[in-house]
Amino acid sequence: TDPYQPLEREYRLSRACLEISQEYPQFPVSILTKSTLVLRDLDVLSQIEHLEVAFTITGLDEGARRVFEPQASPTRARLEALARLSEAGLKTWAFFGPALPYISDGEKEIEALFRELKEAGVKRVLVDSLNLKGAMWGRVKRAISIHYPDLLEVYRLLAADRKAYSSLLGERARRAAAKYGLECESCF
Repeated sequence: TDPYQPLEREYRLSRACLEISQEYPQFPVSILTKSTLVLRDLDVLSQIEHLEVAFTITGLDEGARRVFEPQASPTRARLEALARLSEAGLKTWAFFGPALPYISDGEKEIEALFRELKEAGVKRVLVDSLNLKGAMWGRVKRAISIHYPDLLEVYRLLAADRKAYSSLLGERARRAAAKYGLECESCF
């Protein structure tokens, strides 16, 4: 789960864990977040020897972000945070996932995102497709029905067969990564 949930601002538990981790330099620290609050801890992060910080980004469309990630920092702010972390000498990467079919997964959308990631100092991108199993399908179906009703049938089909779609997404991501000199791995 994201270590920079809204309550972290008050309780500072992630920061405390990072401070403790400094006493154990042999153990690597990997952070994956959607929150720019991680920048608050840049002073501690920069003291950890084996550290990487990543941001989850589902695409550049702010409207889609507000629908699917209402509590997450705006995408532009996450990209700026990645740039600040990279400029501070920290190892950064991005998790592009889940890619949102017909919203953030087009060739142009992926290329635009990967270009922004490259400019932010990211060297590696991990890609994942949308998994519509179990309760997730209900939540996504509700959001799609309200905000993207013309895509509901497409999402219904993807819920039934993720494999072919994931293959296509992987190809698009690898092409965009090659164009911008990024390492690219898939989670599917």
